[in-house]
Amino acid sequence: MTNVSIQPTPATPAKSYNPNHLLDAVIKHVGLKNDAALSRILEVAPPVISKVRHGHLPVGATLLLRMHEISDLSIRELRSLMGDRRMKFRG
Repeated sequence: MTNVSIQPTPATPAKSYNPNHLLDAVIKHVGLKNDAALSRILEVAPPVISKVRHGHLPVGATLLLRMHEISDLSIRELRSLMGDRRMKFRG
């Protein structure tokens, strides 16, 4: 696995929710080529990744946990990558 910076970039302000940054960072961190490869490794249908990218589907707990398992990034790091800065989460 390659090392990926988890800091927000100027193109991705810390204040905004951006699941694309999360998906791109996981793809890079794990060393994948594209969304199709990501969907295979996450064991989800390709349209799920597309719907997340286009804002039609939120990043759910199951998907977040699966990203954690394949990338070894913490849940906090993954949430940070998509712009979620809350310190506490409600269930």
